[in-house]
Amino acid sequence: MLDIAEELHRWVGQGRDVAVATVVAVGGSAPRQPGAALAVDGEGTAVGSVSGGCVEGAVYELCQQALQDGRTVVERFGYSDEDAFAVGLTCGGVIDILVTPVRGGVFPAALAAAASGEAAALARIVSGPEDLLGHALLVRPDGSYEGRLGGHPELDRTAAAEARALLDAGRTGTVEIGEDGSRCGQPITLLVESSVPAPRMIVFGAIDFASALVRVGKFLGYHVTVCDARPVFATRARFPEADEIVVEWPHRYLESTETDSRTVLCVLTHDAKFDVPLLRTALRLPVAYVGAMGSRRTHEDRNKRLREVGVTELELARLRSPIGLDLGARTPEETALSIGAEIVAARRGGSGVSLTGAHTPIHHDSPRAPDGRLGSVA
Repeated sequence: MLDIAEELHRWVGQGRDVAVATVVAVGGSAPRQPGAALAVDGEGTAVGSVSGGCVEGAVYELCQQALQDGRTVVERFGYSDEDAFAVGLTCGGVIDILVTPVRGGVFPAALAAAASGEAAALARIVSGPEDLLGHALLVRPDGSYEGRLGGHPELDRTAAAEARALLDAGRTGTVEIGEDGSRCGQPITLLVESSVPAPRMIVFGAIDFASALVRVGKFLGYHVTVCDARPVFATRARFPEADEIVVEWPHRYLESTETDSRTVLCVLTHDAKFDVPLLRTALRLPVAYVGAMGSRRTHEDRNKRLREVGVTELELARLRSPIGLDLGARTPEETALSIGAEIVAARRGGSGVSLTGAHTPIHHDSPRAPDGRLGSVA
Protein backbone atom coordinates (compact mmCIF):
# COMPACT_ATOMS: atom_id res chain seq x y z
CA MET A 1 0.00 0.00 0.00
CA LEU A 2 2.86 2.37 0.74
CA ASP A 3 3.98 2.14 -2.89
CA ILE A 4 1.11 4.48 -3.78
CA ALA A 5 1.29 6.47 -0.55
CA GLU A 6 1.61 9.91 -2.15
CA GLU A 7 -1.65 9.65 -4.05
CA LEU A 8 -3.47 7.95 -1.17
CA HIS A 9 -2.26 10.60 1.26
CA ARG A 10 -3.76 13.25 -1.00
CA TRP A 11 -7.04 11.34 -1.24
CA VAL A 12 -7.34 10.87 2.52
CA GLY A 13 -6.51 14.54 3.06
CA GLN A 14 -9.40 15.43 0.77
CA GLY A 15 -11.76 13.33 2.88
CA ARG A 16 -12.40 10.70 0.22
CA ASP A 17 -13.63 7.22 1.08
CA VAL A 18 -10.92 4.79 -0.02
CA ALA A 19 -10.54 1.02 -0.22
CA VAL A 20 -7.15 -0.59 -0.84
CA ALA A 21 -6.30 -4.00 -2.23
CA THR A 22 -2.79 -5.15 -1.30
CA VAL A 23 -0.83 -8.18 -2.47
CA VAL A 24 0.00 -10.10 0.72
CA ALA A 25 1.36 -13.40 -0.63
CA VAL A 26 2.53 -14.74 -3.98
CA GLY A 27 3.34 -18.11 -5.48
CA GLY A 28 4.84 -19.11 -8.79
CA SER A 29 5.34 -16.56 -11.52
CA ALA A 30 3.18 -13.80 -10.02
CA PRO A 31 3.70 -10.40 -11.68
CA ARG A 32 3.69 -8.21 -8.54
CA GLN A 33 5.17 -8.77 -5.10
CA PRO A 34 3.71 -8.33 -1.57
CA GLY A 35 3.05 -4.68 -0.85
CA ALA A 36 1.87 -3.85 -4.38
CA ALA A 37 -1.52 -2.18 -4.16
CA LEU A 38 -4.58 -0.94 -6.03
CA ALA A 39 -6.75 1.75 -4.43
CA VAL A 40 -10.26 2.86 -5.37
CA ASP A 41 -12.10 5.92 -4.05
CA GLY A 42 -15.82 6.51 -3.62
CA GLU A 43 -16.09 8.05 -7.08
CA GLY A 44 -14.58 4.99 -8.74
CA THR A 45 -11.15 6.48 -9.44
CA ALA A 46 -8.37 3.90 -9.28
CA VAL A 47 -4.62 4.12 -8.76
CA GLY A 48 -1.94 1.42 -8.60
CA SER A 49 -1.86 -2.22 -9.68
CA VAL A 50 -1.80 -5.65 -8.07
CA SER A 51 -1.22 -7.89 -11.07
CA GLY A 52 -0.07 -5.89 -14.07
CA GLY A 53 -3.57 -6.21 -15.52
CA CYS A 54 -4.50 -9.88 -15.04
CA VAL A 55 -7.09 -9.51 -12.29
CA GLU A 56 -7.42 -5.74 -11.93
CA GLY A 57 -11.09 -5.74 -12.91
CA ALA A 58 -12.10 -8.29 -10.27
CA VAL A 59 -10.00 -6.57 -7.58
CA TYR A 60 -11.55 -3.21 -8.52
CA GLU A 61 -14.98 -4.69 -7.83
CA LEU A 62 -13.81 -6.06 -4.48
CA CYS A 63 -12.64 -2.57 -3.51
CA GLN A 64 -16.02 -1.12 -4.45
CA GLN A 65 -17.70 -3.78 -2.31
CA ALA A 66 -15.43 -2.92 0.63
CA LEU A 67 -16.42 0.72 0.31
CA GLN A 68 -20.08 -0.30 0.58
CA ASP A 69 -19.98 -2.83 3.41
CA GLY A 70 -16.81 -1.81 5.27
CA ARG A 71 -15.57 -5.41 5.45
CA THR A 72 -11.98 -6.60 5.16
CA VAL A 73 -11.46 -9.76 3.10
CA VAL A 74 -8.64 -11.84 1.64
CA GLU A 75 -9.14 -13.27 -1.86
CA ARG A 76 -6.91 -15.66 -3.80
CA PHE A 77 -6.38 -15.47 -7.55
CA GLY A 78 -4.61 -18.10 -9.62
CA TYR A 79 -4.32 -19.61 -13.07
CA SER A 80 -7.37 -21.43 -14.50
CA ASP A 81 -6.43 -24.53 -16.50
CA GLU A 82 -9.97 -24.88 -17.79
CA ASP A 83 -10.21 -21.35 -19.14
CA ALA A 84 -7.06 -19.29 -19.51
CA PHE A 85 -9.19 -16.19 -20.00
CA ALA A 86 -11.12 -16.61 -16.76
CA VAL A 87 -10.38 -14.22 -13.92
CA GLY A 88 -6.93 -15.37 -12.99
CA LEU A 89 -3.22 -15.02 -13.55
CA THR A 90 -2.43 -16.15 -17.06
CA CYS A 91 1.28 -16.18 -16.18
CA GLY A 92 0.68 -19.19 -13.93
CA GLY A 93 1.16 -17.67 -10.49
CA VAL A 94 -1.03 -17.32 -7.43
CA ILE A 95 -1.61 -14.14 -5.41
CA ASP A 96 -3.50 -13.45 -2.21
CA ILE A 97 -5.08 -9.99 -2.00
CA LEU A 98 -6.09 -8.19 1.19
CA VAL A 99 -8.95 -5.77 0.52
CA THR A 100 -9.73 -3.27 3.24
CA PRO A 101 -11.40 0.13 3.61
CA VAL A 102 -9.04 2.89 4.80
CA ARG A 103 -10.87 4.65 7.58
CA GLY A 104 -8.84 6.29 10.30
CA GLY A 105 -6.56 4.33 12.62
CA VAL A 106 -2.87 4.47 11.77
CA PHE A 107 -3.38 4.61 8.02
CA PRO A 108 -3.30 8.43 7.62
CA ALA A 109 -0.08 8.63 9.66
CA ALA A 110 1.49 5.78 7.70
CA LEU A 111 0.60 7.40 4.39
CA ALA A 112 1.90 10.79 5.54
CA ALA A 113 5.22 9.25 6.61
CA ALA A 114 5.68 7.37 3.35
CA ALA A 115 4.64 10.33 1.19
CA SER A 116 7.19 12.58 2.89
CA GLY A 117 10.02 10.06 2.61
CA GLU A 118 10.24 9.25 6.32
CA ALA A 119 11.33 5.81 7.45
CA ALA A 120 8.37 3.85 8.82
CA ALA A 121 6.82 0.39 8.65
CA LEU A 122 3.16 -0.56 8.41
CA ALA A 123 2.42 -4.00 9.90
CA ARG A 124 -0.98 -5.52 9.11
CA ILE A 125 -2.56 -8.84 10.03
CA VAL A 126 -3.22 -10.66 6.76
CA SER A 127 -3.87 -14.17 8.11
CA GLY A 128 -5.30 -15.27 11.44
CA PRO A 129 -8.50 -14.73 13.42
CA GLU A 130 -11.11 -13.11 11.20
CA ASP A 131 -11.87 -10.37 13.70
CA LEU A 132 -8.21 -9.24 13.63
CA LEU A 133 -7.81 -9.25 9.84
CA GLY A 134 -6.48 -5.93 8.57
CA HIS A 135 -5.60 -4.53 12.00
CA ALA A 136 -2.43 -2.46 11.76
CA LEU A 137 0.53 -0.93 13.59
CA LEU A 138 2.72 1.94 12.43
CA VAL A 139 6.29 1.32 13.58
CA ARG A 140 9.04 3.96 13.70
CA PRO A 141 12.83 3.37 13.41
CA ASP A 142 13.28 3.87 17.16
CA GLY A 143 10.85 1.01 17.89
CA SER A 144 7.93 3.18 18.97
CA TYR A 145 4.59 2.36 17.45
CA GLU A 146 1.02 3.54 17.01
CA GLY A 147 -2.17 1.54 16.79
CA ARG A 148 -3.29 -1.83 18.11
CA LEU A 149 -3.56 -5.26 16.57
CA GLY A 150 -5.97 -6.44 19.25
CA GLY A 151 -5.91 -9.76 21.05
CA HIS A 152 -3.13 -10.51 23.54
CA PRO A 153 -1.21 -7.48 24.92
CA GLU A 154 2.12 -9.03 23.94
CA LEU A 155 1.06 -9.25 20.29
CA ASP A 156 1.64 -5.55 19.64
CA ARG A 157 5.11 -5.53 21.22
CA THR A 158 6.26 -8.63 19.34
CA ALA A 159 4.82 -7.38 16.07
CA ALA A 160 6.53 -4.00 16.52
CA ALA A 161 9.87 -5.68 17.14
CA GLU A 162 9.52 -7.84 14.02
CA ALA A 163 8.46 -4.86 11.93
CA ARG A 164 11.37 -2.78 13.19
CA ALA A 165 13.81 -5.51 12.13
CA LEU A 166 12.44 -5.44 8.58
CA LEU A 167 12.44 -1.64 8.58
CA ASP A 168 16.10 -1.56 9.65
CA ALA A 169 16.90 -3.72 6.62
CA GLY A 170 14.67 -1.63 4.34
CA ARG A 171 12.63 -4.72 3.46
CA THR A 172 8.98 -5.51 2.87
CA GLY A 173 7.86 -9.03 3.72
CA THR A 174 5.75 -11.33 5.87
CA VAL A 175 6.43 -12.75 9.33
CA GLU A 176 4.54 -15.25 11.47
CA ILE A 177 4.06 -14.90 15.21
CA GLY A 178 1.75 -16.53 17.71
CA GLU A 179 -1.59 -14.96 18.55
CA ASP A 180 -0.30 -14.36 22.09
CA GLY A 181 2.87 -12.67 20.81
CA SER A 182 5.05 -15.75 21.21
CA ARG A 183 6.24 -18.30 18.67
CA CYS A 184 3.69 -20.76 20.00
CA GLY A 185 -0.05 -21.02 19.62
CA GLN A 186 -2.28 -20.10 16.72
CA PRO A 187 -0.11 -18.32 14.12
CA ILE A 188 -0.82 -14.85 12.79
CA THR A 189 0.77 -13.64 9.56
CA LEU A 190 1.84 -10.02 9.35
CA LEU A 191 2.60 -8.15 6.17
CA VAL A 192 5.24 -5.55 6.99
CA GLU A 193 5.64 -2.78 4.42
CA SER A 194 8.78 -0.72 4.88
CA SER A 195 8.99 2.81 3.57
CA VAL A 196 12.53 4.17 3.53
CA PRO A 197 14.17 7.18 1.87
CA ALA A 198 15.20 6.59 -1.73
CA PRO A 199 18.63 4.96 -2.09
CA ARG A 200 21.47 7.12 -3.35
CA MET A 201 23.18 7.07 -6.71
CA ILE A 202 26.31 9.22 -6.82
CA VAL A 203 27.62 9.92 -10.30
CA PHE A 204 31.21 11.17 -10.41
CA GLY A 205 32.17 13.07 -13.55
CA ALA A 206 29.96 15.76 -15.11
CA ILE A 207 30.16 14.45 -18.68
CA ASP A 208 27.50 13.80 -21.31
CA PHE A 209 27.22 10.15 -20.25
CA ALA A 210 26.47 11.35 -16.72
CA SER A 211 23.49 13.38 -17.93
CA ALA A 212 21.91 10.26 -19.44
CA LEU A 213 22.75 8.20 -16.33
CA VAL A 214 21.04 10.78 -14.10
CA ARG A 215 17.81 10.23 -16.04
CA VAL A 216 18.13 6.45 -15.75
CA GLY A 217 18.90 6.71 -12.04
CA LYS A 218 15.83 8.84 -11.40
CA PHE A 219 13.70 6.41 -13.41
CA LEU A 220 14.96 3.55 -11.20
CA GLY A 221 13.98 5.46 -8.05
CA TYR A 222 17.36 6.73 -6.86
CA HIS A 223 18.19 10.05 -5.24
CA VAL A 224 20.88 11.14 -7.70
CA THR A 225 23.90 13.30 -6.92
CA VAL A 226 26.39 14.51 -9.54
CA CYS A 227 29.87 15.35 -8.26
CA ASP A 228 32.75 16.92 -10.18
CA ALA A 229 35.68 19.12 -9.17
CA ARG A 230 35.20 21.36 -12.21
CA PRO A 231 32.55 24.06 -11.62
CA VAL A 232 32.25 24.88 -15.32
CA PHE A 233 30.82 21.39 -15.96
CA ALA A 234 28.95 20.63 -12.71
CA THR A 235 26.01 22.98 -13.26
CA ARG A 236 22.24 22.84 -12.87
CA ALA A 237 21.85 23.78 -16.52
CA ARG A 238 23.71 20.63 -17.59
CA PHE A 239 21.99 18.35 -15.05
CA PRO A 240 18.48 19.68 -14.47
CA GLU A 241 17.11 16.34 -13.28
CA ALA A 242 19.77 15.66 -10.62
CA ASP A 243 18.69 15.96 -7.00
CA GLU A 244 22.05 17.42 -6.01
CA ILE A 245 25.06 18.86 -7.82
CA VAL A 246 28.30 19.03 -5.86
CA VAL A 247 31.47 20.85 -6.89
CA GLU A 248 34.22 19.07 -4.95
CA TRP A 249 37.09 16.68 -5.48
CA PRO A 250 35.29 13.32 -5.73
CA HIS A 251 37.25 11.44 -3.05
CA ARG A 252 36.83 14.29 -0.57
CA TYR A 253 33.10 14.40 -1.14
CA LEU A 254 32.76 10.64 -0.80
CA GLU A 255 34.70 10.71 2.48
CA SER A 256 32.33 13.30 3.93
CA THR A 257 28.91 12.25 2.62
CA GLU A 258 26.57 9.56 3.96
CA THR A 259 26.34 6.21 2.18
CA ASP A 260 24.77 2.89 3.10
CA SER A 261 24.33 -0.65 1.83
CA ARG A 262 21.91 0.53 -0.90
CA THR A 263 24.13 3.28 -2.33
CA VAL A 264 25.50 2.91 -5.86
CA LEU A 265 28.64 4.74 -7.00
CA CYS A 266 29.26 5.35 -10.71
CA VAL A 267 32.69 6.70 -11.61
CA LEU A 268 32.60 8.18 -15.10
CA THR A 269 35.66 10.46 -14.94
CA HIS A 270 38.21 7.90 -16.31
CA ASP A 271 40.98 10.26 -15.23
CA ALA A 272 43.62 8.78 -12.90
CA LYS A 273 43.95 11.90 -10.76
CA PHE A 274 40.26 11.60 -9.88
CA ASP A 275 39.70 7.85 -10.17
CA VAL A 276 42.49 6.44 -8.05
CA PRO A 277 41.84 8.31 -4.76
CA LEU A 278 38.08 8.03 -5.32
CA LEU A 279 38.05 4.28 -5.95
CA ARG A 280 40.47 3.61 -3.10
CA THR A 281 37.83 5.14 -0.82
CA ALA A 282 34.80 3.68 -2.62
CA LEU A 283 36.01 0.06 -2.60
CA ARG A 284 36.36 0.17 1.19
CA LEU A 285 32.80 1.34 1.81
CA PRO A 286 29.89 -1.10 2.44
CA VAL A 287 27.93 0.12 -0.58
CA ALA A 288 25.83 -1.89 -3.05
CA TYR A 289 27.71 -1.15 -6.25
CA VAL A 290 30.92 0.49 -7.46
CA GLY A 291 31.39 0.86 -11.22
CA ALA A 292 34.00 2.73 -13.23
CA MET A 293 33.97 3.78 -16.89
CA GLY A 294 36.88 3.25 -19.24
CA SER A 295 38.36 1.02 -21.91
CA ARG A 296 39.93 -2.31 -21.02
CA ARG A 297 43.32 -0.66 -21.33
CA THR A 298 42.21 2.08 -18.95
CA HIS A 299 40.87 -0.59 -16.62
CA GLU A 300 44.19 -2.45 -16.50
CA ASP A 301 46.15 0.75 -15.93
CA ARG A 302 43.73 1.87 -13.23
CA ASN A 303 43.94 -1.48 -11.41
CA LYS A 304 47.74 -1.23 -11.45
CA ARG A 305 47.60 2.24 -9.92
CA LEU A 306 45.08 1.10 -7.32
CA ARG A 307 47.31 -1.79 -6.26
CA GLU A 308 50.18 0.67 -5.90
CA VAL A 309 48.18 2.72 -3.38
CA GLY A 310 47.29 -0.33 -1.28
CA VAL A 311 43.98 -1.54 -2.69
CA THR A 312 43.78 -5.30 -2.12
CA GLU A 313 42.71 -7.96 -4.61
CA LEU A 314 39.60 -8.61 -2.53
CA GLU A 315 38.68 -4.93 -2.74
CA LEU A 316 39.43 -4.83 -6.47
CA ALA A 317 37.08 -7.77 -6.99
CA ARG A 318 34.17 -5.50 -6.02
CA LEU A 319 34.85 -3.10 -8.88
CA ARG A 320 32.55 -3.30 -11.91
CA SER A 321 34.85 -2.19 -14.69
CA PRO A 322 34.40 -1.53 -17.53
CA ILE A 323 31.07 -0.36 -16.16
CA GLY A 324 27.76 -1.76 -17.46
CA LEU A 325 26.47 -4.84 -19.24
CA ASP A 326 27.49 -5.79 -22.78
CA LEU A 327 24.64 -4.31 -24.83
CA GLY A 328 26.84 -3.04 -27.62
CA ALA A 329 26.03 0.47 -26.36
CA ARG A 330 27.35 3.47 -28.30
CA THR A 331 25.40 6.57 -27.33
CA PRO A 332 25.27 8.12 -23.83
CA GLU A 333 21.68 6.92 -23.48
CA GLU A 334 22.53 3.36 -24.47
CA THR A 335 25.52 3.38 -22.14
CA ALA A 336 23.38 4.68 -19.28
CA LEU A 337 20.90 1.88 -19.98
CA SER A 338 23.68 -0.72 -19.79
CA ILE A 339 24.88 0.73 -16.47
CA GLY A 340 21.34 0.79 -15.07
CA ALA A 341 20.82 -2.81 -16.19
CA GLU A 342 23.98 -3.92 -14.39
CA ILE A 343 22.88 -2.12 -11.22
CA VAL A 344 19.48 -3.86 -11.33
CA ALA A 345 21.12 -7.25 -11.96
CA ALA A 346 23.45 -6.74 -8.99
CA ARG A 347 20.57 -5.56 -6.83
CA ARG A 348 18.23 -8.43 -7.70
CA GLY A 349 20.70 -11.26 -8.21
CA GLY A 350 20.16 -11.49 -11.97
CA SER A 351 22.64 -13.01 -14.40
CA GLY A 352 22.36 -10.35 -17.09
CA VAL A 353 21.92 -12.97 -19.84
CA SER A 354 19.03 -12.98 -22.32
CA LEU A 355 15.85 -14.66 -21.03
CA THR A 356 15.24 -16.14 -24.47
CA GLY A 357 16.28 -19.79 -24.35
CA ALA A 358 17.39 -19.53 -20.74
CA HIS A 359 16.02 -21.73 -17.94
CA THR A 360 16.70 -19.31 -15.10
CA PRO A 361 13.91 -17.67 -13.06
CA ILE A 362 12.50 -14.44 -14.47
CA HIS A 363 12.18 -12.95 -10.99
CA HIS A 364 14.97 -13.34 -8.42
CA ASP A 365 14.86 -13.04 -4.66
CA SER A 366 18.15 -11.32 -4.01
CA PRO A 367 19.62 -11.87 -0.54
CA ARG A 368 20.66 -8.24 -0.51
CA ALA A 369 18.45 -5.64 1.14
CA PRO A 370 16.55 -3.75 -1.54
CA ASP A 371 16.54 -0.39 -2.51
CA GLY A 372 13.83 1.94 -3.36
CA ARG A 373 11.11 3.44 -1.29
CA LEU A 374 9.74 -0.03 -0.97
CA GLY A 375 12.07 -2.99 -1.13
CA SER A 376 11.70 -6.49 -2.46
CA VAL A 377 10.04 -9.06 -0.32
CA ALA A 378 10.64 -12.26 1.53
